This record gives sequence, C-alpha cells and structure tokens, in this order.
Amino acid sequence: MAVVHIDSVPELIEKAGYIRKQLAVCTSRIGGVHIGGPMSATDIAVALYYKYLKFNPENLDDPNRNTFILSKGHNGILLYCIFCDMGMYDFEYLIKSYNTIGGTFGAHPNRKHVKGIEVSTGSLGHGLNLACGIAHANRDQKIPSRTYVMLGDGEMEEGSNWEAIMYASSKNLDSIVAVVDNNHHSASFKAGENIKWNTMADCFKAFGWDVIEIDGSDMTAIDKALGSLPPVDFDHPGKPIAIISNTKKGQGVKYMEENPGAWHIGKIAPDKLDETLAMIDAYTAKKLEEAK
Repeated sequence: MAVVHIDSVPELIEKAGYIRKQLAVCTSRIGGVHIGGPMSATDIAVALYYKYLKFNPENLDDPNRNTFILSKGHNGILLYCIFCDMGMYDFEYLIKSYNTIGGTFGAHPNRKHVKGIEVSTGSLGHGLNLACGIAHANRDQKIPSRTYVMLGDGEMEEGSNWEAIMYASSKNLDSIVAVVDNNHHSASFKAGENIKWNTMADCFKAFGWDVIEIDGSDMTAIDKALGSLPPVDFDHPGKPIAIISNTKKGQGVKYMEENPGAWHIGKIAPDKLDETLAMIDAYTAKKLEEAK
C-alpha cells in the first residue's frame, strides 16, 4: 500500500469520475444507501484526499497529520470507496459487509472499525465542535496542521454548528477549514424551505470567518481554493475559513440531479446501472473538456 498523491486537475477529475462509478456500483448491489450527498461531495473529497490532506494510509497515527472530519456522517460510503481505491480495503468486501450486523462498514463511519476515520459521526452538528478541540490541541503542541470538516447544507440548521462557528472565530482557530457541500437539498427539504438565511457565505462572515465560495463541480476552482489557503501561523493567527462548495445533489447523474428529493437514499436498479455508469463517463468527459 503506497502513499497516493495526484497533482494535476485532469487526473483529479478522472479520479472523481472513477469514485462516482464505484458509488453507483455500491448503490446498485447493496440496495438503498445514501447516494445523492456522496455524489455531490465527490469532487472536493477527491481533491482533499488525493492532494491536499497529504493522506498517508501507511501512517494514520502521524501526530503531525492533517485531519478530516466527515460531519455529515451519512456520506460514509464516499470515504469507504476512496479507502478501497487507496488499497486500504477490498471493494468486494465493502459491498458484502456494508451495514450488516458485525460488518466493518456502517451506514455511518465508526473510527473503531474503519481505519482512516478520524471521528465517528452520524448525529449531525458535532463535527465542527470536535474540530475546535483538535485545533486547540494542535495549537498547544505547536503542530501547524489543518483540520478540515465537511458539512451538509441541511446540517447547517443544527444550532451546535453555529456555537462552534462563533467559538472558532472568537479563539482565532485558523487551522480549521469548514467545507460545506451546499447541494441545496437535505433529506426532507429544499434549501430555504425549512430555515431561511440570506446566504451561507454571509452567515459565516457575520460570525467572523473568512469565506471562499466556489462551484463545487469545477475541479480547477476547487484546486485553486484549497491551494490558496494561507499557512497556519501561531504567532499571527487569522480567521477560520469556510469553503462554500455549491453543488447539485446526485451530481454527475442526470436523473438524480433532476429529482434530488428521491435520491437522498436510493437504489440504482441493476438494469439501470450501465446507463448510470455511461452518464458518469459523459459527465467526466465534459469536465475534462471544460478544464482544458
């Protein structure tokens, strides 16, 4: 098992296409799993795991490592597919053991069972709070590592997030990067149907964060945003940073994008799998062309 690193945008796009296809195969063979959110979060997760986290499957306990917390834990299968691709697990074993009694891979990730998972998540609204603790510990030990937290836009309705957002800015925890997969649809509501806000970016800014807003389907924009993050400076701490990644639920699969409410959890029928994989291939080819 080797350290996996991808530097170029076209290769990151191709890897994202491959991971989306693995997600589709999982959804077809396992049955109903969370699929819309993992599809929308794939691009930025791939950029993080294959380039910016400096993720090393062979040294998961490195005290100086960057940390990734999947606060929207129902997207665990996205990380499982990435871990399988990196050689940490067998893909067929993932499919056979997913969400089974005694199996390794739960619908929500458990750090005691899945190596590479930093924090067990499932109940929404806790990832940023945990990140605050990690950021404090790293500061105390003079470890200039980053803590990335992926949140869902529906999850941002949890009040505990805003307590953590307020706390992080008050303490200048500038090693925290909150990545909001803003796919405009939670399990039950379209964006703005339940709780209304001006814009997600304005809310973070009002709480004292720096904000970068991007098209989360544009790997060039993702690469630029992640590559522009300033170094952690304990002597001159700045603000925590939020990346608002605007996406579509089910991104890369047209029929999911057009009916996001039906694809928070779903199953791709076996006779629709080939068509779905072809859609992902076409979507990936389009993104490669746009990146030229």
